[in-house]
Amino acid sequence: MTPAAAFTSDARRWQALVQRDVQADGIFVYGVTTTGIYCRPTCPSRRPNRANVRFFENWQMAEHHGFRPCRRCNPRDRSALDASIERVLRACTMIEEAEREPSLKELAEKAGLSPYHFHRSFRKTVGITPKQYAMEIRLRRMRINLRERKTITESVYESGYASNSRFYETAAKTLGMKPAAYKKGGEGMTIRYGTVRSYLGWLLVAATEHGICRIDFDDTPETLHSRLRAAFPAADFLEDDPEFRTTVNRTLAFLEEPGQGLPLPLDIQGTAFQRRVWAALQDVPAGSTVSYSELAQRIGHPKAARAVARACAANSLAVAIPCHRVVRRDGGPGGYRWGLDRKKTLLQRESTESE
Repeated sequence: MTPAAAFTSDARRWQALVQRDVQADGIFVYGVTTTGIYCRPTCPSRRPNRANVRFFENWQMAEHHGFRPCRRCNPRDRSALDASIERVLRACTMIEEAEREPSLKELAEKAGLSPYHFHRSFRKTVGITPKQYAMEIRLRRMRINLRERKTITESVYESGYASNSRFYETAAKTLGMKPAAYKKGGEGMTIRYGTVRSYLGWLLVAATEHGICRIDFDDTPETLHSRLRAAFPAADFLEDDPEFRTTVNRTLAFLEEPGQGLPLPLDIQGTAFQRRVWAALQDVPAGSTVSYSELAQRIGHPKAARAVARACAANSLAVAIPCHRVVRRDGGPGGYRWGLDRKKTLLQRESTESE
């Protein structure tokens, strides 16, 4: 039996924690809900109550759920998983720089793993499979090429697709519209939208057929309308559709009480990296904050704090993707696409409501 196989159940992990079993070190970590701290199973700190303990496969998962590393046992340091993450990051770079999509076998050989273990490690770290990641990279190139007014055929091949048909299989779903419409600024698309006053100023909510694509704030509704039309200059717009008014009102209610969640579909457009950042942001509860560097750690890119900040700035779904909950390491508010006053107001309001 391998060391990892010996600690697959919570009962065995608890026993390892009680005994401070050195063979369990690097296999899992545990978090203590009453302190918000996670540790190695060999940590010399006082044993916690079993009812307050949660087990995680690695420190990234513990931090993803809001736990902080223990200063005594330093569970991040030199873990076996760090080497695994480095291999995955090198594979991501290989995919991004390749003219054609590398096969799973090629990626695995480069990482020094079997295809099965590499695929498992990649998905565990990135959240999607290598093939899905490669697809995201191609789509990112495709969006850039289409915006540069290249023909669809040119864009397809320059983006790394083997044929037009391979691209069209997923184009409508991933672009939010047909490629010809995307190239022409949303031509042929109908985007419904509405504006309403909120405690943060005017609020605009817009949606494609796939879900809400924009939640925006400004001091005047005219500015909000102009920004929406600039993003999709050739789309057809339907304002204040009676049916869509329900969506606007539900979004306004969510803004008033973010803890209740927003049970509406979102049409999220972004790169694979941006989506990972935004997904991690959606796990930061109202009343809490996280630093850019901490968020980078949570998604497995500890040195990507600046890239995380850029992903936050690219967010077009205010509050639904709560980038206002990301602050500087020193506690300063950092930047915010919709202005620092709105960010401070949001944080103050959420902090008060969570008390």
